[in-house]
Amino acid sequence: MLAGEIYGPKQIKLVDVPEPELDPDGSGEIIFQPELSCLCGSDMLFFEQEHPEYKPRLGHSLHEMIGRVVATNGERYQVNDRVLCVPEDQNGLWERYVVDENRAIPVDPRPPEDHALMAQPLGTVILAMQRIPPVLGQSVVVIGQGPMGQLFCATLRNLGARQIIAVDKLGYRLETSLKMGATDVVNSSEVDPVETVKSLTDGKGADLVIEVVGHTEQVLNLCIDLGCVDSRILFFGVPMDVIQEIHWRKLFWNRQNVITSVGPDFATDFPLAMQWIAEGRLDVSPLITHRYPLSELQRAFDQYHARGDNGLKILLDFPSAQ
Repeated sequence: MLAGEIYGPKQIKLVDVPEPELDPDGSGEIIFQPELSCLCGSDMLFFEQEHPEYKPRLGHSLHEMIGRVVATNGERYQVNDRVLCVPEDQNGLWERYVVDENRAIPVDPRPPEDHALMAQPLGTVILAMQRIPPVLGQSVVVIGQGPMGQLFCATLRNLGARQIIAVDKLGYRLETSLKMGATDVVNSSEVDPVETVKSLTDGKGADLVIEVVGHTEQVLNLCIDLGCVDSRILFFGVPMDVIQEIHWRKLFWNRQNVITSVGPDFATDFPLAMQWIAEGRLDVSPLITHRYPLSELQRAFDQYHARGDNGLKILLDFPSAQ
């Protein structure tokens, strides 16, 4: 059996490991066998090895996965049930592993499985949107148009936002944003995003600014500048440990609220995301751009890290699916 090992900065390989076993005295666990997975920006934190708090272990880093149950000592699933599984601490780069059965949800058979897989990232967006007041009729800016930013655009469209302004430095991402629900796009490498957003909002600024950039760049000050008085800032991207030189006085006088979001509920958020995709409430197909076999693991991680070849969601097929 194979597992992933990050053995140096931006270096990953497959190594042989023993098969997992269920605790004979345990309960409520399954052995999960992944068949399809996809990379996420948070996986890059382990891959890059630039952040001490993200020290990779054997099995790092994957956490968006669909496959089947091959053994169980619990009551929730039967052998061969197809589930979407989210391992703890993103430690899912194994051909099979033991996981709590409550960290899996059934796969809806209606959508293609590569679409159903997007229920994991969409579930985190659904959680975030529940943490803020309703967006019906409001103007919203989404900074960062990787896959998560794109899912925010689609979700905001579903929830009735009047104006969805997508901001990014990469033109190909912004082209996709328009397919995912953005009403306007701003290329921050070509124009001043603050002036442009002010112009698009009649000089007011946005009612809500969503940060989906995370650890790679500090954009909280930009969020402050893009919001109107009494606006809200949803800080979604995984932040650096310490962020200095924040314009707190401007945040104070604008009466802006900063809201964070992490930790979706397996009982509600992921199932609702699966339901949305199955019902066709949003089309995730523009996000899925590349697909590799597990044997090309290094290539997939390299491409995602470099944002190469206009990539968004990069999928990995496990040998068990072949």
